[in-house]
Amino acid sequence: MQIKATPFPFNLEPARTALVIIDMQRDFIEPGGFGETLGNDVSLLQAIIPATQKVLHAWRRQGGLVIHTRESHRPDLADCPPAKRNRGTPALRIGDQGPMGRILIAGEPGNQIIEALAPIEGEVVIDKPGKGAFYATALHGELQRRAIRSLVFMGVTTEVCVQTSMREANDRGYDCLLLEDCTESYFPGFKSAALEMIRAQGAIVGWTAPSAILLAAMEG
Repeated sequence: MQIKATPFPFNLEPARTALVIIDMQRDFIEPGGFGETLGNDVSLLQAIIPATQKVLHAWRRQGGLVIHTRESHRPDLADCPPAKRNRGTPALRIGDQGPMGRILIAGEPGNQIIEALAPIEGEVVIDKPGKGAFYATALHGELQRRAIRSLVFMGVTTEVCVQTSMREANDRGYDCLLLEDCTESYFPGFKSAALEMIRAQGAIVGWTAPSAILLAAMEG
């Protein structure tokens, strides 16, 4: 399957490709979560839910591998160094009690993936203590065990956890495609810059394309 992507076509072998959905969690997407407590407009992230859901459903119908990630930490915060926790607003930080439970803590309501994109049986869920999906997780092993060679990315935020995960994947030999309308940032300019960085210099990190192009190729 060849996808009309930027900067040039992306070759996708469905049986060797996984759909990776980064951090579509209540803490980041919904009002009252960590993202909003930092002063961000979460409606920007909510806007990508319909397109992301459409791709997810199509991928499931094809029987493809789906990977969900959640940025989450142990209740004792042993995997959250001060360099990470001492960010954001002084009033509410990782591990503090928020409107949806302790912020970014495994098992808390706010740490769960939003209902519209919730994992189903058989899909892989990766809890990650860092911004990248490969750092201190079993993701690489899961992909290698399934002989996965390429990854299609969706999720938030574009310039932080999505781009970090794509760079980690690139270093490990995976070809990566980011769906432009299935990723977002609290800062539109940051998203635009991240897209340019990812596909610069002949796809130095990866490719980008609108989701409609992928869906059309899958239907074809």
